[in-house]
This record gives sequence, structure tokens and C-alpha cells, in this order.
Amino acid sequence: MKRFTSLFTIALTLLICATSTHAFARRGGWKSLFDGKTLNGWKVGKNAETFKVEDGAIVVNGKTAHLFYEGDVNNHDFKNFEFKAKVMTMPGSNSGIYFHTEYQESGWPAKGYEVQVNNSHTDWRRTGSLYAIQDVKDVYVKDSVWYEEYIKVEGKHVIIKINDKTVVDYTEPENPERPEGMKGRLISNGTFALQGHDPKSKVYFKDIMVKPLK
Repeated sequence: MKRFTSLFTIALTLLICATSTHAFARRGGWKSLFDGKTLNGWKVGKNAETFKVEDGAIVVNGKTAHLFYEGDVNNHDFKNFEFKAKVMTMPGSNSGIYFHTEYQESGWPAKGYEVQVNNSHTDWRRTGSLYAIQDVKDVYVKDSVWYEEYIKVEGKHVIIKINDKTVVDYTEPENPERPEGMKGRLISNGTFALQGHDPKSKVYFKDIMVKPLK
């Protein structure tokens, strides 16, 4: 009887903690984009096997592919927002978080900005870079350790933080010039996408949250 009571108490405590966490997120305006169990609300075209769910995280490992959020939150269309996710990279890995993008069956997303996820890949643009727009050369987090990557977009202003440290503070100018292949790298609106870069890269994402702003 004591053992049953103890197990019941533990289960009840875990349930209360989980409920409190979700309630706190709702009070703060944060909404979850990932249920921790499935890829419901997300869509990938070519090389879909690059993405799977294990132990409450999205595991990204395989051929080049992109996983786009197409769920119900804000009808998967965001302009001004705060975004955060817990991320962990394995040594030599490369990935990215796109915003203001749209679904593509294959290829590198033509629309929107990429926020870099890379602590030790051969590409010198490191985690937190607003890729090829305002790049970060310093490494702020280690491989094989969970960290938080945060993005805020308000108007033309983009802030990127790694574990609460601001690494990018960028304001898009009027009529920005973009090279060929990057014409769509502009502030607009759209959804988020997670990047599968190459078969040698393995990256984990969890606790993916967004707070829509006016």
C-alpha cells in the first residue's frame, strides 16, 4: 500500500508540474509548436526520413531537408514574434532555424531568413548568425549540451540570443540589396522551418515555442 501511495504521489506531482509549466507558458503568451511526441503540425517534402522524434525531441540527421511548421498556431503565419527552442548539436554538425519562410518540397528555402545552428562545423558562421547577413564568428555554446536559441522580430528589427546573451541585433534597411540566390532573404511574414543540412550532422530540437506579437 505504501508503495502504491508513493507511486501515485510521484505521478500526481509530475502531472501538476507539467500542468503548471503549460499554464505558465500560456499566461506569458507562449504557445508550443511541438507536442514532444509526433511531427503533427509539421511538414517535410523530399528526404522526410531526415526528421524523427525521440525522447521528446526532434532529431535531425540525414540528407538535406527542411521541416516546416504548418500547424494551427497563428495559422502558421507569423510577422512579429518571439521564438525560442532548446537545441543540442553533435560534434561537426550544422543546422538552422528559418523564419518568415514558406513550404518548399526540396532545396534550400528561398524565402525568409536563416538563423544558424553550428558550433563546430567547417562553416565559419557560428550559432546565432543571421546567416550571411550579420554573422557570428565566436562560439558561445558547446556541442552535446542543451542551450536556448531565441529570436525576436518586431518590425524590421531582429534580435538573436543564445542563452540570454544577445549575439545579433540587426535592423533591415530600406530597399536592402541581396545577391543572387538570396533575393527572398527579407523581413515579411511566414512560418518557421528546421534544417537538415547533411548526413554527418545530427542536431536535436525540443521545447519549441512562439509568442506572436502585434
